[in-house]
Amino acid sequence: MKALAQDGFAPAEVLRVGEAKRPQTGDAPKRLARVAGLLYLINALVAGFAYGFVATRMYAAGDAAATAGNVLANPGLVRLGVVADLFQATEWIFLGMALYLLLQHVNPNAGRAMMVLVATGAAIVCLNDVFEFVAARVVTDGSCLAAFGAAGSNAIVLLLLDLQHYGFLIAQIFFGLWLMPLGYLAYRSGMFPKALGVTLIVAGVCYLADMLVLFLLPDFGAQVNAFLVIPPTIGEMWMALYLMVMGVRSSPQGARATAVASGPATVSA
Repeated sequence: MKALAQDGFAPAEVLRVGEAKRPQTGDAPKRLARVAGLLYLINALVAGFAYGFVATRMYAAGDAAATAGNVLANPGLVRLGVVADLFQATEWIFLGMALYLLLQHVNPNAGRAMMVLVATGAAIVCLNDVFEFVAARVVTDGSCLAAFGAAGSNAIVLLLLDLQHYGFLIAQIFFGLWLMPLGYLAYRSGMFPKALGVTLIVAGVCYLADMLVLFLLPDFGAQVNAFLVIPPTIGEMWMALYLMVMGVRSSPQGARATAVASGPATVSA
């Protein structure tokens, strides 16, 4: 407090600094947590539709004719999948902002790192959707068929969905990385079970391992993928449901921080 005063901070300014660093108290964190939980659940459902249902239904690796036929038979579904993916990527940013506001008092640097990773991952997802959208344009635009023929047009569609598929794997880097600061913040905050924080960190590692194996050893990666997605599924659904149902715990650590912050500020006044 004296050091702040010597640096030119008036007592009122010291008070404002102390207040800015205080964690939220009362019902506000629970309300914010439930908003974050709802955003998390919506994100999971929409992303599951966009990639787990639409993209995987269209893409037949190594088979240009089958891939083009799938897209040609379902152009409206492909466009709906693109819009859904754009929505979930944008909504992911708002989810990250809600979690940042909820947990930034634990470690602001970790919170900022989480937001940078979310924004980067969301940008990659949005850019990646261009390939899927253009694939639908190619099969429904007669000029491509006239210029390249059926075989050439089919090959272009497969190439575009190959790019979309591997672009998704690149985005998976950030699906994993953002869970690490989130898990750390959840673990340190006292607002969540410590096991949940650990599970989120393990989930992030599994995302990264899955991506690396699919790139480096694709045959082996296809075999272990079903096991590597288990921790992320458990961790993220646990986090979403805990936020929605329980909100957050009353944090003893937060209460102590509030007491420390308010005590000197009261004296300075």
